[in-house]
Amino acid sequence: MQQLVNITLTGISSGAIYAAFALALVLIWRSTRIVNFAQAPMAMVTVYVALVIIDAGYSYWIGFFAALACGFLLGAVTERVVIRPVEGKPDINAVIVTLGLFIVIHAIAAIVFGTRYRSFPAPFGLRGFQIGDFNIALTGFGVFTIVSVLIVMVLMAALFRFTDVGLKMRAAAFSPEVARLLGVKVNRMLTLGWALAALAGTLSGILIAGGSLVYPAFMDSVVVFGFVAAVIGGLESPLGAVVGGLLLGLGLSFVSGYVGSELVPLASLVILLVVLLARPGGLFSRTATRKV
Repeated sequence: MQQLVNITLTGISSGAIYAAFALALVLIWRSTRIVNFAQAPMAMVTVYVALVIIDAGYSYWIGFFAALACGFLLGAVTERVVIRPVEGKPDINAVIVTLGLFIVIHAIAAIVFGTRYRSFPAPFGLRGFQIGDFNIALTGFGVFTIVSVLIVMVLMAALFRFTDVGLKMRAAAFSPEVARLLGVKVNRMLTLGWALAALAGTLSGILIAGGSLVYPAFMDSVVVFGFVAAVIGGLESPLGAVVGGLLLGLGLSFVSGYVGSELVPLASLVILLVVLLARPGGLFSRTATRKV
């Protein structure tokens, strides 16, 4: 019984991390219609910024908010300098640029920060809670991760559903020409979308790094699982990203706990295929109707 509870709680904690990264992918997709494959190395750089500040003797929270600010700025600069020259071109151009950016950022980070493993602190405990004779595999930092992801999901849903800025961002992404005619500053909205997505990506990087070791490639595996989570939920839905992340985390945790950790990558592929066969657009996709 204790093993079942611990595997479930481990899956929820892992799923929250996948959901955090999936939310960043959903945000940039909804605001720019681009899948940013460089999201992970961009977040990795901001995690190193936080680590440098913390190692300099400042508190965890100063490093935390400094990383978020750097992530926001990095996203805006990336859109302005790297992505904007290919805007309006075929969509594959932007995808190729983000893949190239993935490689370039990795190389620069290895040169600047080095490739050795470095420990990243956590603001809350990393030991499971003790309930009677049971040691529950849910840590204080795990609770912080879950709460952070839920807050980001609510804020993102509110942004796109209840604010003028969110409506303008979606209009700029779906139909930039019409949006310009209606007075929307399309370039500003695209820059804001990249900045906010990088901000969410930074948060996911900090949550992944908390209490573990970081190095330039520490987020690479999360790219795969986060992307799978986003696709499972549907790239349009913040709630879907969270549900997809939790489902994926639970599924992989049970596979790892009862079958074998070596089958985890295969299990993620099987889960993705099953969902796409049942719901090609994801669990929370909406069928668009066309009126003639």
